[in-house]
Amino acid sequence: MPLTPLDIHNKEFARRLRGYDEDQVNEFLDQIIKDYEAMIRENKELQNMVAASQDKLGHFSNIEETLSKTIIVAQEAADELRNNAKKEAHLIVKEAEKNADRIINDSLAKSRKIALEVEELKKQATIYRARFRALIESQMELLSQDGWESLDGREPRGIES
Repeated sequence: MPLTPLDIHNKEFARRLRGYDEDQVNEFLDQIIKDYEAMIRENKELQNMVAASQDKLGHFSNIEETLSKTIIVAQEAADELRNNAKKEAHLIVKEAEKNADRIINDSLAKSRKIALEVEELKKQATIYRARFRALIESQMELLSQDGWESLDGREPRGIES
């Protein structure tokens, strides 16, 4: 067990002939007691400071660990958001491509249908023209025949043949 200032203070030395000067020894012991007490106080203060520093270090270590975990979680969340955004963008592009293909195919089908209808209308117009021309020609032929004057029983007036 280490010495205490009280142990030093209470220490008695045996007296002998031709011994040391008792006052000098007591003064020296008093100085040792003061220095020893100061060292004990300083040691206690240093121990308290070390304990406080260790507490702070532990606290900051916990903060550091928490921040590290938070950063990791945030990075994972950001990665997940980025991946989800990429997937969503990919799906949107695919959907847009499908819609574009459908619109193009519908437009091509309508265009083909209209082109066929136009061709059919041209054919019908050609047939109609031909029939109308034939009808007009046959009517003209009928009009140019001589038998019209005899139908009403009168002679045609002002018409010279």
